[in-house]
Amino acid sequence: MPAADAEVLTRLLAAFNAHDLDLIMSFFADDCVLETPRGEHPWGTRFEGPAAVREGLAQRFRGLPDVHYAEDEHWVCGDHAVSRWLLTGTTNDGEQVRVRGCDLFDLDEDGRVRRKDSYWKIVQA
Repeated sequence: MPAADAEVLTRLLAAFNAHDLDLIMSFFADDCVLETPRGEHPWGTRFEGPAAVREGLAQRFRGLPDVHYAEDEHWVCGDHAVSRWLLTGTTNDGEQVRVRGCDLFDLDEDGRVRRKDSYWKIVQA
């Protein structure tokens, strides 16, 4: 994979919208880390290594089976990148989710994701 650019992040988001874990993981480096918005630590929940990252992502698809990312924008600056998006979906309990969020990425020399740190707004009715 060549060095990352905004088009690579657009393709990564398309893989997320397809819920294609194999394709998603092809964007990640062997030493990858995923940090999710929720958890008992200041960084949320951390998954380290391809198998753990894959499981962390699978949890997202299980918890929001129809999750979809839209209204996305992407920036790359050297070995760092940002994706901003609108996440929508329905939880297994029928709760509708519509929230703005972003991912902060650390990239390796080949443009693959070493770290994906996800954030999203806390929406209260």
